[in-house]
Amino acid sequence: MSMEQQVGQVEDLEALPQPIGEYRPIDVWQDHVNHLFYRLRGNELRQFYQTFASADYRLAHALADDYYDKVVKRDASLLKRGPGSGASNASPRPPDASTLTIMEWGPGNGNLAACFLSRLKTLDREGLVYRRVRYLMVDSHPETLESAKQHPDLAAHRDRIQTLCGDAQQLQGVKEGAVDRIICTELWNDLPTKLLVKKGGDVEEEHMRPNLSEDKAAAVPNWSEFVQAFDARNAEGLKKFPHFFDDLIWEKEYHKVEWKDVPYRKTISEFLRSIDEQVLVPVNLGAFATIKEAKRLLAPNAIGFSSFDAGTSDMKVLNDPEKPCYGQFGGQYSFMINFLLAEGVAKHLGVSSIVLELQREFVGSRLSTNVMTLMDVLACHPQVGSMTQPWELDRLTIRTIQALNGTYESPYERQLDFPLREEAPPHECHELQQTLRSLKRNGLPDTVAYLTEGEIVRAQKDLEPLGYDRESILMALGAPAGPVEYYHFFFRP
Repeated sequence: MSMEQQVGQVEDLEALPQPIGEYRPIDVWQDHVNHLFYRLRGNELRQFYQTFASADYRLAHALADDYYDKVVKRDASLLKRGPGSGASNASPRPPDASTLTIMEWGPGNGNLAACFLSRLKTLDREGLVYRRVRYLMVDSHPETLESAKQHPDLAAHRDRIQTLCGDAQQLQGVKEGAVDRIICTELWNDLPTKLLVKKGGDVEEEHMRPNLSEDKAAAVPNWSEFVQAFDARNAEGLKKFPHFFDDLIWEKEYHKVEWKDVPYRKTISEFLRSIDEQVLVPVNLGAFATIKEAKRLLAPNAIGFSSFDAGTSDMKVLNDPEKPCYGQFGGQYSFMINFLLAEGVAKHLGVSSIVLELQREFVGSRLSTNVMTLMDVLACHPQVGSMTQPWELDRLTIRTIQALNGTYESPYERQLDFPLREEAPPHECHELQQTLRSLKRNGLPDTVAYLTEGEIVRAQKDLEPLGYDRESILMALGAPAGPVEYYHFFFRP
């Protein structure tokens, strides 16, 4: 998004008769709006976007494989050191007291926890790891935690699961050095992020002010009560009013940054020296806070911290004035992650063992093959960009899923959630509904599910009649990172 696009004021002032707040830094409003979003629309989340953990299993399995291998290797190393290391030479097993606390920050619907624990239990044939695990799901929203606990595949792991209502940026009451593994998926982009820009020798930050359009404001029966509830982040009070998230209109302006409110000033300032004037840069303060907290919580010999999220590690992209700094999904703000700056902050905090890799490479390395998502496959279709009607893309997606299901088989049963668009012609809608009903329950669970190269190649005979080209798909499997990609940010204490 260019500077001109960001700075431009709304031309039709009549469309903004009712501000519902004052100008504040964008990270302040992001935290405010996202807090309300999860309380008012959290159960609708998958209508706006899907995550790699909400239905698919392959990221969870890759994490479980990685964890099991590393724990077994660490245990073997302790046994070799003898009694002085705290392990007993008389037993091949580590002592029962060595509880392994795994934290998942932002557990969503519980699917990642369920698939992780199921895979870990399957791998652990000798009972060396799973029985020692305490899996702690952490979220600042009690409703989310309660919903995550109800995932049906967690029933077999009730004695392993615990919950903690708290903010991952500062988990007060959790003992320092008590955690073995921390995982978070698509959490960082929801956390407070500033947008900074160099301008005339100064550093400025984006401020925003929320408004409702004239028509939407007129539909609010008690304006002062609505504004008070919105300002107080009173979700219960807002439930009596019409839905408003999709109708928020934001005004933007820029103010000189108040450095006293910004941690890691030196690291951020040094980073900005490599950025051109008038180019907005995301500064993910919430993500930085979780790095600091993870470093505090991890035990000295812990397996480590992993964050999976969308962003860039390319300075050319960060220096591009047209890059997409954020998006809105159902009213919720989601920011791209500046992984280069996150790495700089981690080093500032004393973290030295940092690994940054593409998420698909992390998953593929555990499977010893290339992987891509269903959305990546769809992007290879020669006509996908020329489809004029949205329902035509729905038809292609469903038929592609049907073709891939011939070679894809999940160890879990999931109901594919794919609402059809109303504008589809009746005969097309009927046919697509029949196809959806016929899909197997252990087939592709989601449009962002990971597929292996073998599954795609074996399904080529069914993909080609739909218009897919084998060479285009194989090229996409080995394609380099795009401007914004999903990355795995990992470090050990």
